[in-house]
Order: sequence, then structure tokens, then C-alpha cells
Amino acid sequence: MKLLENKVAIITGASSGIGRATARLFASQGAAVVINARGAAALEEVAAGVRETGGRVHAVVGDVNLEETHSRLADAAVSIFGGLDIAVNNAGAVGAMKPLAEISAEEWDHVITANLTSSYLGARHQIPLMLKRGGGSIVFISSFVGTSAGIPGMAAYGTSKAALMGLVKGITADYAVQGIRANGLLPGGVDTPMAGDAAQKEWAAGLHAMKRIAEPEELAQAALFLASPMSSFVAGAALFADGGNAAVK
Repeated sequence: MKLLENKVAIITGASSGIGRATARLFASQGAAVVINARGAAALEEVAAGVRETGGRVHAVVGDVNLEETHSRLADAAVSIFGGLDIAVNNAGAVGAMKPLAEISAEEWDHVITANLTSSYLGARHQIPLMLKRGGGSIVFISSFVGTSAGIPGMAAYGTSKAALMGLVKGITADYAVQGIRANGLLPGGVDTPMAGDAAQKEWAAGLHAMKRIAEPEELAQAALFLASPMSSFVAGAALFADGGNAAVK
């Protein structure tokens, strides 16, 4: 039996990086995946790859900053695959990298919306569907930035990612008794387009006890743990998958 056999999962930000790796892994573990990103071509490429390996997938193009995107994702999970058991709210943005006093209100709002409000909107549509199935697992992709460390120029990003843990705890307080497990996954540096150029990746590697950054597939494995029955008694938790970053700060 595969770990996610007969489960249905929504994965946002699935056209690259952690989201793409998670979509591929979850499908290989038996889940039907409803994947989302803004770029249609890149998202369809991921969907085609899942289908080629025998997986079940449906792509929904849209901006997670808009509530109608989450409504369409929820509708697709139900109408195409019959319900929803798992959600990985992964989509986000780094935003403007400036000292705090130089960040405009518009730039601040953009990052908070992309990383925090979008996750609230997702959960708002995901939770009712999971309640109909008797429970489920919601994974929010947070970060070590803002939780174990501050990074110059990343106050808005760090604030938005740290706030996700407040959302995790609130959902746990409201819904854990009804079988919904909400948890945060906190990566360190990951080899994705968001990580920057080679010099930036090398700098990030030095922050970690393991002296390297992660491959997206390593974060997908951690997300699989939180999504699957392996973590059946894990709720409201922050799982650092950061190569020892937090341990050496």
C-alpha cells in the first residue's frame, strides 16, 4: 500500500521547486493531485510528467492571492476526484528586499498577501472539504527566516512566514479534535529559482550546519511525512527541514 493511496491533495505553487517535487512524489505515493500555479505552460509540463508515470492529476491555473483560485481548486478536488484529504500551501513570494523603513506599504502588503493571506484563503476552502472526509492534513510551507533567524532586507518575508505558525496553531486549536492536522514545514535554503544565483546559494549554504542547501525533493519527503499517516499524532508543529540551520544560530 502506498502512503497516500486513495487520497486527494491540493498543492499550490506546483510549477517549480518544492511544489513540483511534492506533486510528483505525492502522485507516486498514490494521491490524486490538484496542482496550481500562475504559469500555464510550466504547470501543464508538471501535469504531463505525472500522467506519464501513471499518476492522477488536474491542473488549475490561477493566482493564490485571489480567493476565486482557491474556490476553483476546491471545486476541482471534489468534482474530479471526489473530495479532499491533503493540502500543501506552498506558493509564496520573497518580495522587495530592503531595510524595513524603506519598504513601502504596497510592497509590505504584497508579501503578506502572497505568503500569509493566500494560505488563510486556501485553508478557508480546504477545511470544510476535509471535515466531510472526517479529517485531513494541511501543510504550510514556512521558513527559517523570521522564526530562527532574521536576514537583512527580509523583514516582510520573515514576518509573513513566521505568522504562518500562528495560523497553524489557530487551526489546530479549532479543528484538531475533528481530525484536521495543520503543521508548518520550515525549510532552510533550497535549490530553487527563488534561491538566487550561484553566489547567493553558496552564501546560503554557509548558514547551515550541513554546509549545503537542500534539493526540492528533500523538502517533498518532509511534506510527505506531514501529509501521511506516519505523522498521525503530529499537529500544530513546526518541522525544521533546514540542514541544522536553526541549531547553529
